[in-house]
Amino acid sequence: YLDEDRVTRTPPGDRDVAMVFQSYALYPHMSVRDNLAFALKIRDESRQAIAERVDRAATMLGIHELLDRKPRQLSGGQRQRVALGRALVREPRLFLLDEPLSNLDAKLRVQMRAELKLLFDRLATTVVYVTHDQAEAMTMSDRVAIFNHGVVQQIGEPLALYNHPANVFVAGFLGSPPMNFLHGEFSGDGAEIRGEGFAIPMEGQPIAASRGQRVVVGIRPEDIQIGAPDEHALSSQVTLVEPMGSATVLYVPVGDQLITVETDKESRFEAGTAIGLTLPPERVHVFDAASENSMRQR
Repeated sequence: YLDEDRVTRTPPGDRDVAMVFQSYALYPHMSVRDNLAFALKIRDESRQAIAERVDRAATMLGIHELLDRKPRQLSGGQRQRVALGRALVREPRLFLLDEPLSNLDAKLRVQMRAELKLLFDRLATTVVYVTHDQAEAMTMSDRVAIFNHGVVQQIGEPLALYNHPANVFVAGFLGSPPMNFLHGEFSGDGAEIRGEGFAIPMEGQPIAASRGQRVVVGIRPEDIQIGAPDEHALSSQVTLVEPMGSATVLYVPVGDQLITVETDKESRFEAGTAIGLTLPPERVHVFDAASENSMRQR
């Protein structure tokens, strides 16, 4: 459906949908101007209408100086703008974008991500955007639908999915560095989760569990508290330090696996430094080990 109109059996050309392909799919023998105008010519638009729409799209995307060039004369970012412009001139009810930034280098991808977001906000038109990049999903979307092998795992606002993932797959997909996962079980009367090298008190947390139930504990690197070994519940030592500029990422063994801990950029740690860790119960995500679904009640 588009709004209230069912378009399942409507011929694609009549659905008023514009698509931007991952490979750009520009006509190599045509100039940028002719690429932008092609769909409008097919629809028998007037010359004046075509010229006005091409001019408006070129202005919006900053490609006026490229209108007489051929695609082979353009950079990747410029080709991306032309592909978007070809969709924009149609002024459709819906845009479909298939990984439009995947062929760009990292710096240009970040730049184009911001430009696309601003463009979408100005157009106020629905955009369905397919991506494998969780940063694009988080930063560009009003709502995100996460798929795994063609099955929808969770739908919602980006921060809602980040803070309240429905299962292990969603939790691991969103976030960089990704969420840490530890395997354990509820002990005693269900007030504590124990695993190799860690114990987390869970009394008072909105989680219904039975004694001995196997679980997967998830916690994001930025939620782990660090300090002196004798001040925190878990003692370990730093194995690897990764300065990232805006933050520093530590790799710390817990039991037989490494977890990542994100600290501020001013932190000074070296490999071999003794360290204490606390996993705050209110920031811990608990998933059933069998189904991998979240056990935390909201």
